[in-house]
Amino acid sequence: MTTNLVKIKGTDIQYAMDVRLNKNLKDKVLPDLHRKDKDYILVIDGKEGSGKSTLAFQIGKFVDPTLNLSRVVFSPDDFRSAILKAKKGQCIIYDEAFTGFSSRSSLSPVNRVLVSLAMQMRQKNLFILIVLPTIFLLDKYMAIFRTKALIHVYENKGVRGYFKIFNSKKKQQLILRGQKTMTYHHKGLYTRFKGRFYGKFALGDKEIEKKYRKLKEKALADSEKSSMSSAQVRFREQRDLMIWLFRKYTKLTYRELETIFSDFNLSMSFQQINRICTKFGDISTEEDKKDIKEAEEKKKEEENNKELYESSEKPIEIEENDSESDESDENKEELVDFDDKSIDFDDI
Repeated sequence: MTTNLVKIKGTDIQYAMDVRLNKNLKDKVLPDLHRKDKDYILVIDGKEGSGKSTLAFQIGKFVDPTLNLSRVVFSPDDFRSAILKAKKGQCIIYDEAFTGFSSRSSLSPVNRVLVSLAMQMRQKNLFILIVLPTIFLLDKYMAIFRTKALIHVYENKGVRGYFKIFNSKKKQQLILRGQKTMTYHHKGLYTRFKGRFYGKFALGDKEIEKKYRKLKEKALADSEKSSMSSAQVRFREQRDLMIWLFRKYTKLTYRELETIFSDFNLSMSFQQINRICTKFGDISTEEDKKDIKEAEEKKKEEENNKELYESSEKPIEIEENDSESDESDENKEELVDFDDKSIDFDDI
């Protein structure tokens, strides 16, 4: 297993990359991303602590030297936002932070992002890396038809830093055969595309690596704080999807949708409806923008008026009267890192 030294232009970042992987990224992935309306979605999976995030950063930085932490996301909402904000040819990494709690339902929002924003991804020629415990958690259609390849990261005799790649055809066979058992070893299904990688953090120095670990730890902590059950999360996602579809096919403004919903005792502001629809790539009309601007100006005016009132209000002076010193209290005013810990892989 031979490697090349990769040097990121304009930075001090350099790391070893498997020769065959390097050649495939240069000869197949990069040309695909320069074609009209082409994107590239790659899945990297493996056990917790196997180094899959490290490999994802090395691949992402090679394909897109501008990649930084702003495009490494840990939640479906941030994933959607990153796709909408991304510029042409950029890389986005969805780093699935919820290992240990992962289930098919927890990744269903990711499937919907990939479906609803497919056009934006193609038009922007985005390179999407999805890092997760196993590809079997992805929706079967997405895993087979929308992802180009699978990189499975694993340990060899207790040593981390190994990977094998299933191309589109072999990935399909793997998913169809292993859907029930979630295993990667099947008779007659073999890939010769194997390689080695090492634990170099490719997005920057130690401070940036430290920041990444804190962001991932926070994402995990936030997920554990959630009091919503998986069923509640699923119902909320279905509600949001229905609202967006209603908006899409009726062409009604956010204000008009707010009025309709209120008629059925569904309390939801048009600003909230706007935020929900924007998650699915909805574009506000001029009338929507006008309503939003007016609401913001009104809110600002109310806040200014409140501040003006509070600053001009004078305290009421009450002369103390000894005869009333034992007045009852009723008449007195009351004052109110990251899962890949220590990935310095041993050389072989």
